[in-house]
Amino acid sequence: MAECGASGSGSSGDSLDKSITLPPDEIFRNLENAKRFAIDIGGSLTKLAYYSTVQHKVAKVRSFDHSGKDTEREHEPPYEISVQEEITARLHFIKFENTYIEACLDFIKDHLVNTETKVIQATGGGAYKFKDLIEEKLRLKVDKEDVMTCLIKGCNFVLKNIPHEAFVYQKDSDPEFRFQTNHPHIFPYLLVNIGSGVSIVKVETEDRFEWVGGSSIGGGTFWGLGALLTKTKKFDELLHLASRGQHSNVDMLVRDVYGGAHQTLGLSGNLIASSFGKSATADQEFSKEDMAKSLLHMISNDIGQLACLHARLHSLDRVYFGGFFIRGHPVTMRTITYSINFFSKGEVQALFLRHEGYLGAIGAFLKGAEQDNPNQYSWGENYAGSSGLMSASPELGPAQRARSGTFDLLEMDRLERPLVDLPLLLDPPSYVPDTVDLTDDALARKYWLTCFEEALDGVVKRAVASQPDSVDAAERAEKFRQKYWNKLQTLRQQPFAYGTLTVRSLLDTREHCLNEFNFPDPYSKVKQRENGVALRCFPGVVRSLDALGWEERQLALVKGLLAGNVFDWGAKAVSAVLESDPYFGFEEAKRKLQDNSGIDIILGVFPFVRELLLRGTEVILACNSGPALNDVTHSESLIVAERIAGMDPVVHSALQEERLLLVQTGSSSPCLDLSRLDKGLAALVRERGADLVVIEGMGRAVHTNYHAALRCESLKLAVIKNAWLAERLGGRLFSVIFKYEVPAE
Repeated sequence: MAECGASGSGSSGDSLDKSITLPPDEIFRNLENAKRFAIDIGGSLTKLAYYSTVQHKVAKVRSFDHSGKDTEREHEPPYEISVQEEITARLHFIKFENTYIEACLDFIKDHLVNTETKVIQATGGGAYKFKDLIEEKLRLKVDKEDVMTCLIKGCNFVLKNIPHEAFVYQKDSDPEFRFQTNHPHIFPYLLVNIGSGVSIVKVETEDRFEWVGGSSIGGGTFWGLGALLTKTKKFDELLHLASRGQHSNVDMLVRDVYGGAHQTLGLSGNLIASSFGKSATADQEFSKEDMAKSLLHMISNDIGQLACLHARLHSLDRVYFGGFFIRGHPVTMRTITYSINFFSKGEVQALFLRHEGYLGAIGAFLKGAEQDNPNQYSWGENYAGSSGLMSASPELGPAQRARSGTFDLLEMDRLERPLVDLPLLLDPPSYVPDTVDLTDDALARKYWLTCFEEALDGVVKRAVASQPDSVDAAERAEKFRQKYWNKLQTLRQQPFAYGTLTVRSLLDTREHCLNEFNFPDPYSKVKQRENGVALRCFPGVVRSLDALGWEERQLALVKGLLAGNVFDWGAKAVSAVLESDPYFGFEEAKRKLQDNSGIDIILGVFPFVRELLLRGTEVILACNSGPALNDVTHSESLIVAERIAGMDPVVHSALQEERLLLVQTGSSSPCLDLSRLDKGLAALVRERGADLVVIEGMGRAVHTNYHAALRCESLKLAVIKNAWLAERLGGRLFSVIFKYEVPAE
């Protein structure tokens, strides 16, 4: 792949290579299907946004069209599978240094094919400077958008659509980022944008915000005074100097004035009493590093106090910081965090954003796309195509930090349906889906990353086997292996790259990488076979259950539900058994118990649902919207229910009378986030007055939701199919989780 040369002048780092180090088509992905553009040009960085349509393969299932039955057809699969092309929407965001802007515009111009627009939305201080160049290269009219409006729109978008967008910075933690779980109710909040100066904005709704204050002392002040004091003209180099400085050599501290702490006022001796206070009386020369550190503290403390006062004035406890002054620099985030904590006595939280640099570009794009109403949809980060948050360690020099021409990427996929909270969550703002934070737990992180690495061969094998008629399946599977392996290595070094690292995020990243290389459902044929076998067993299982007394039947139903849960190709211990013994069956699983698809849903879940129906309970059966491992999907459940209804009058009448409703969760993961559920499911839960929630499966009830608190009764059940996890929880492999909870009065 030929490299794309850069012809811009100037550089933000002396040793930067003047060429794009990634192949351009890996940076500007799917450019031939780009429909609309926006651009945000700052003093040193350009952020480009575009919308494209992505064509990818999906596995579709449908019933065979049989009229009548015969013996031969009874042994056919319960449905047919076809792989079809589907078009979805994707947002692409690319961040790069202004040095590369001309080369990038040339590449875009040469590859634009289907763009629908003649206008490019532009924001940022550099939009005017580069207006003529953009219009000449892309032949698109530049339409300038208000900077602050774009920032607010971008901030709202990432807070609503990326659950682990915001983080607090803790300097002595490892890692230093602590992510907050966002929920749909993001308002109100305070946005402090630190550019050349400081703007403080109170955001109350999607479209209502108010500039409440600001200061002329901001990033430009640090840069300008820093240049005068140190003769260093480059912003990153100035921050690098500050990271190595000792401010107490320049600043006058409380102890320098009072000989120690000021007991009456409760002030520590280490507090700054006067920024640059020692420089007025000392005869010595001060180092560049010390002066840069003192200056950074002075400006950050001033901004922190100002933000804190405005937060208190408007009764807000969430303050998000953004602007080029931040740019992920630990020294800056550390000083602002300290200042906010000190002046608010811990009552106001300084929050930073993973994608802070993209806010203007996202907002400009949304302004230009208002006729398409992008806010009516939910969007999800595509881990396969996003760079993730990189460490910005102060020990790295500016040239190293700039990653020598590496471009930063973010991709967001439009989800089919809007996602909302489960109405039965006890306290949505405090709900955390995941049971273990692998970012925090180094031992668990090491185990699960190794576990996913070791499982990779099996996933590749399964992916190839799922497409026996494809000539390039093996080649695509190898590309998937490489991409996912690289992601795992990134997460070993930087576990915070995509927010809080969890088993769920590792599974989701794997699914995104599989989809990237057109393996939409590697387990579709396994599920088809299992469902066929299970449907033939269903009448016998029901007859056996109906012959039991009430108490004995309840125990048998629960054992059956748990036994079905054993069949999980994603679990290391189970996949080994199923690979070696394809005839391992339902009764063997029940004997394994101290405890997916066909056995789980048909012989486990449906008999349990049938018992609830018999006692007059209405049931909403929610299954995944998209495939994940061998979990049943909503479309598969519809066909399975139809087949079961043909054999069982209880299920048949319940479907007819809408006492049994089959819906989708909105998820395509083996795990479950109850704060991001299909809007239709949430409406149905509210409408039908659901008063019991059953969460079944290790991914949904152990890796996630083990500690979820609901406003109604709940039953969480699973079989622990991982020996390491079982030991950590104090049990053995195939131990049972059966957790019935009643909400506190």
